[in-house]
Amino acid sequence: MPRSPLPRIRAVDNPNTPSPDRSLEGWPNWSILVVDDEQGMLNFLVKTLAPRCHFVMSATSAEEGAEWLRGHHVDLVVLDISLPGKSGVEWLKELREQGYTGEVILITAFADLDTAIEALRAGASDFILKPFRVPQILNAIKQCHERARLRRENFVLRRAVGPTPVHRASLVGDSPVMAALRGSLERVAAVDSTVLLQGESGTGKELVARELHALGARAAGPFVPVNCAAVSPELIASELFGHAKGAFPGATRARDGLFHYAQGGTLFLDEIAELPLPIQATLLRAIEDLRIRPVGSEQLMPVNLRIVAATNRSLSAEVEAGRFRKDLYFRLQVVELALPPLREHKADIAALVAHFMAQLTPTLGAEPLAISEQEMDFLHQYDWPGNVRELRNLVERSLILGSLNVSALYPGSPRAPVTERPTDLHALEKMHILTVLDSVQGDKTRAAQLLGVSRRTLERRVAEWGVA
Repeated sequence: MPRSPLPRIRAVDNPNTPSPDRSLEGWPNWSILVVDDEQGMLNFLVKTLAPRCHFVMSATSAEEGAEWLRGHHVDLVVLDISLPGKSGVEWLKELREQGYTGEVILITAFADLDTAIEALRAGASDFILKPFRVPQILNAIKQCHERARLRRENFVLRRAVGPTPVHRASLVGDSPVMAALRGSLERVAAVDSTVLLQGESGTGKELVARELHALGARAAGPFVPVNCAAVSPELIASELFGHAKGAFPGATRARDGLFHYAQGGTLFLDEIAELPLPIQATLLRAIEDLRIRPVGSEQLMPVNLRIVAATNRSLSAEVEAGRFRKDLYFRLQVVELALPPLREHKADIAALVAHFMAQLTPTLGAEPLAISEQEMDFLHQYDWPGNVRELRNLVERSLILGSLNVSALYPGSPRAPVTERPTDLHALEKMHILTVLDSVQGDKTRAAQLLGVSRRTLERRVAEWGVA
């Protein structure tokens, strides 16, 4: 049976109305629900907020407000305590129990200390006494917006914490291919189109995505990376779009997804070829409609972000094989950038080594290494199957061990030569790979990660050499 309409609820949609107050930057993307049974106060709040926000809804009871929340994403609720039927505090408690994580400002004409304490314990973000002036309500909402922004930023920073500090993205190298890539990034950053980065593993796709973000108009917003291959197919929808409380076993509370945390910035979808086909369809709708629906929810949430995707596979080949949607491929391919493997710009190796040393020495507490001409020749002769990532790993290991001489990194190893270094390209590659294997006690999975190649590729190489 279809729901009956709610004639007393009014929505004001202002997607193109700029905020008249520059201090309220970010407000035009917010959706606000105002709930008050006093028509004069309701009109006052709607008139005050409508020019400043994307969407303003109004209701005269908790029941009507709940009907709106079932089908719409709401960033903030301005809620009167004294309502017919269910009070504002009672409804707020229910909202929090149901998993609503947005901001709530309670307003009332009659309040004492006990009421204020009860409101804050129920989960109110702020508490305002009537009558109030426009600056008071605007300041309260501004503070709520700031808290929500800080929560998103803290989430992004927690995800970014790793074994080494996060540095501002920067492309190193003056070779022709890197100069061409840098020029392409500067042109692409000026527009807000979806970007697809294609390149071998270890070529620095996330670094390029960060540089694209830093050069664009969204640089002040968050950069949120996700490795699609690192999230199980059962959880990827929740990771990207969030979920409602009770959406699946174990969902004991509502959770925002990465699309939410990337609002106003860039969402970087690494290894996008690993997305299951059903999620590809959902992602396509999100990109085209600029709206998402959390798992298990009826709410549609507007999003304002840039999508940058990356893959080390040929997506056109994946489309032909039926493993990737053609329509999503074309939607991502608005701008496509190819990242060169390190073997195609070996002229940048010296600059990269210097860059990695400057980046790593403060963290490791090590002294920079002096690189001999012979050692630099070795680096230029090697084919770098793991690309820039493999070079960085070599520099890090060398700083820890105090020498860039690969054959002497692990003295006494039965595999690593201890005499004159070979100059044959294949011999150099074999020596380096076997040395890395020794350093991890034969753990092929870890060695493949350090080399920036797949375990299958590594196993094929060592099998050719008769090494177990």
